[in-house]
Amino acid sequence: MTEDTRWLSTEESAAWVRLVALTELLPGALDAQLLRDAQITHFEYVALMALAAAPDRTMRMTALAARTNATLPRLSHVARRLEDRGLVRRFPCPEDRRATNATITDAGMRLIDDAAPGHVETVRRNVLDALTPEQLQQLYDIAGAVLTLLDPDERLTATACQFSEGPAIARAG
Repeated sequence: MTEDTRWLSTEESAAWVRLVALTELLPGALDAQLLRDAQITHFEYVALMALAAAPDRTMRMTALAARTNATLPRLSHVARRLEDRGLVRRFPCPEDRRATNATITDAGMRLIDDAAPGHVETVRRNVLDALTPEQLQQLYDIAGAVLTLLDPDERLTATACQFSEGPAIARAG
């Protein structure tokens, strides 16, 4: 231990412990609902949503990996599972044959359309309904301040998302 370590105050420590607990528990709640209702994980849902929002419902796998904060090997494994279920199709990129594109199929679009209402209800029940309008604004501001540090290149669309506008496909969660 060094004397120049900026130790957490009691308040900082309490806030940090709660944030860590939240980041540990929320993914499980999101996965449980999506696995039950749509047989996909939250990560798979996020990947499908990113493809659905992309021009021509298609992205390079490298861009999709960046957008979902995944390594390319992890995303390739997930894309293979989604492809096996007919939800995604992968093909060589026409502009760069060394790259691979992924596109969401009509079946994938139907799956996210069917899964979205339950997902939104889970988000509301586990997070949003617990907040006042002022707390919702604070959550937005706090998340933005932290994301500015963690995602300075705005790889994730959340970093640039505007409170007054919301994400492009907010209805789908």
